[in-house]
Amino acid sequence: MNAIFRVGLVFGAVLLSGCRYPEPVDFVDIPRYMGLWYQISANEVSFNEGLVGVTAEYTLLEDGSVEVYNKGYQDSLDGELSEITGNAVVWDEESNAALKVTFPDVPDFGYPNYLIVVLDEADYQYAVVTDPFQYTLFVLSRTPQMDDNTYAMILGELAARDIDASQLVLTEQP
Repeated sequence: MNAIFRVGLVFGAVLLSGCRYPEPVDFVDIPRYMGLWYQISANEVSFNEGLVGVTAEYTLLEDGSVEVYNKGYQDSLDGELSEITGNAVVWDEESNAALKVTFPDVPDFGYPNYLIVVLDEADYQYAVVTDPFQYTLFVLSRTPQMDDNTYAMILGELAARDIDASQLVLTEQP
């Protein structure tokens, strides 16, 4: 069993070493990025399955870290509230586009897990966030709804950047 485990680790490391991580945007003005964001669509994974009305609120703290407050409602906008508060630190201080977010009782990985890969650089009205393995993918907006043309443009940008958006599920918002 021990030998099988080691072979699996080596095989996994070889597979991951060939992965190309998505490139974050060139620069994010962290104070401008703060505030309330609405989830327009996301890859549905275990921690956000069935959630609607999902928002993320980012608050810059005195020490330069960011408080992350995520909330959503289970199955309907009248459903049970699901919320979690975590902390983020800038991983890449040159671009500010790669952050490491941690939440209580969630494993802390040794890499940035919040990569801002698309951003409305003019007005900071939309953003797309993923992780190095593209397990998560979130399309965010400052408003609860997004114009269809803007959403289509974002999907085109993701395709051009070779980021798989095929698992995105639209998020019901008020």
